[in-house]
Amino acid sequence: MAPAPLAVPHGARVLIFGDSWVYGSAAIMPSLGFAYRIGEAEGWDTVVDGVRGSGYLKRGQDGGSYGERIAHLDPALRPDVVIVEGSINDRRVLAKGYRTAVTAAWDELAALYPDARVVILGPAPQVLPVEATTAHIDRDLSELAAARGWWYISPIAEDWITPSNYRKVIDTGVGKNHPTTDGHAYLAERLAADLATLGEGADVAAGAPLEEAPSGP
Repeated sequence: MAPAPLAVPHGARVLIFGDSWVYGSAAIMPSLGFAYRIGEAEGWDTVVDGVRGSGYLKRGQDGGSYGERIAHLDPALRPDVVIVEGSINDRRVLAKGYRTAVTAAWDELAALYPDARVVILGPAPQVLPVEATTAHIDRDLSELAAARGWWYISPIAEDWITPSNYRKVIDTGVGKNHPTTDGHAYLAERLAADLATLGEGADVAAGAPLEEAPSGP
């Protein structure tokens, strides 16, 4: 089922939902995280909902699993677009119930906001080479999104994070393998570039990088 072209105009209400990367972890301040940056740059009415440590199976530090959190979203929000990011947090708890948990969470989301267009932003690697379980999550989410006719963006397939830019994008010290402030800015740029192609019906999960990544230090 091919998703219809998607345009996200200036002023659109966009819910960006995810884990610590959406929260803005390791940026100088959370408001410099990629979710806030892209919303400001694109002129959206953005609602950011990021919970550190959260995943489809894993409860977060400051909230529940994705399904539990979706069940508590405000029905009156009525977003035009929902971007659901991640999560690598499930990589150590993957089980046969993973696809079931994803399906249940997405069913809840679709029922809550039936008029919203949904874009799934797959997990980005926090370490290289990409862990096998992270790649497994990426494949599962891609297949499940395709079955619903939802757009899927794969930072792994598109090589957003490579050996040449890893140290620039990821804070391997106190940031505990989360994006640096510059890394968050880069992620916002990559996501914006991908979203722009969705209005043309392009397959952004095909694997071709859309723009030159920042060079290493």
